[in-house]
Amino acid sequence: MPLLQVRDFPEDVYEEITFEARRRNRTIAQQTTILIKKGLGEEMSNRERRKFAVEKTLARDVPQQAKLPDYVQFVREDRDR
Repeated sequence: MPLLQVRDFPEDVYEEITFEARRRNRTIAQQTTILIKKGLGEEMSNRERRKFAVEKTLARDVPQQAKLPDYVQFVREDRDR
C-alpha cells in the first residue's frame, strides 16, 4: 500500500481530522482517506451504498435448496392438526 506524507500540514486541519476520526471511531488514516475521496467525488453516499448492497444481494444466484421454505404452509399444517 502506498504511503503518503504531507509536509507543513496545517495544525488546525490536523486537529479537525483527529477530532472527526475519534468521533466516528476511525483511525486518522481512515478519516483522511475518506475526506480525500469525498473531495475527489468518489465517495458514495449512505443511500448509494445501501442501494448498491441491495442490488448486489438480489443479483446473487441462490440455489433452490438454499431458499427459505414457505412459512404459510407450516402454519396451515400446524393449524390443521
